Amino acid sequence: MLLKRPRPSLSPSLSPPFARQRRRLRTWRRTRPFWGGLLIVLGGAELLLVPLSPLTVLVSLGPGGIAAIGIGAALVVAGLSLWFLPQARAYVSVHALLLSVLSFLATNLGGFLVGMLLGIAGSALAFGWTPLPAGAAPGATGGQDPCEHEAHGSGPRALAAVLPVLLAAALATGAPPARAAGGPGGPPTATRTPPSVATSLFAPQGFTFAGVTEVATADGPLRVLVLKMHAASLADYRLRTHDGHEEYGLAATSLELRGNVTLYLTKFSGCIEGLLCVTFSPDGLPAPPVIPPFVFMTRVSAEQALVTSDLIVTDGLRLEAS
Repeated sequence: MLLKRPRPSLSPSLSPPFARQRRRLRTWRRTRPFWGGLLIVLGGAELLLVPLSPLTVLVSLGPGGIAAIGIGAALVVAGLSLWFLPQARAYVSVHALLLSVLSFLATNLGGFLVGMLLGIAGSALAFGWTPLPAGAAPGATGGQDPCEHEAHGSGPRALAAVLPVLLAAALATGAPPARAAGGPGGPPTATRTPPSVATSLFAPQGFTFAGVTEVATADGPLRVLVLKMHAASLADYRLRTHDGHEEYGLAATSLELRGNVTLYLTKFSGCIEGLLCVTFSPDGLPAPPVIPPFVFMTRVSAEQALVTSDLIVTDGLRLEAS
């Protein structure tokens, strides 16, 4: 009769090497949006490496290369912030998403799309990540992944899954053209030539891109970008227009637009956060669908077909003619 000897248990000294360090790393990783931060760091690193690569024929270390270095470094910092400051994940992930989208315009096609897509995917994962419930300790779930409870939620994770799809659709096709305006329910008829507008600071609140439409003019419909916001503050506002041989100018030290503000623009350019300068037009790449409320633009110039607002408040208004 053969007796089966009991299998000896492993003592702590016989445990696999680095087991304690692996457990600590796993616990640390599960308490923060680790994978989202990793993808953002990889995307930023790729944007940094492209202008520094030996591909001198394909990559130019000019304004696009300098912007790639700046955006890449900012994405790396954002990814590390998600690791070490997980409580600020919503704020950081939105910033990283905006920088990733802008890299397509300001750099070498977003690092030939690789860095941009990594940044977008990482931002979506970080935005949809949620911490453990209060009182739940990692590793105390009976062998179950402590993050598995999040799979049944449909809030932030659903938004994170849909966000890249909506963003890609906006980048690829923009918003569908709407009917020509000027009829019932539409904006009034615009002038033949849109006035030029310049301001040193443009600070919107609740800024959204409402698509591309057409406004009626005496020479026919005019394609415009439609930008909507709750309010906007403009500093050193200057408007130039001409009617026949006369040119008129309107200037103000400050201009406040409040309540249901809608801008109809044929061209819009400026420097986001005073650093990254971009230009949008109806026939080019449209503005991102949603702009975070803390974003402002400097050195703004635009061709403004129409503007509507519930209230306009100015300071130091001057009318000039030449």
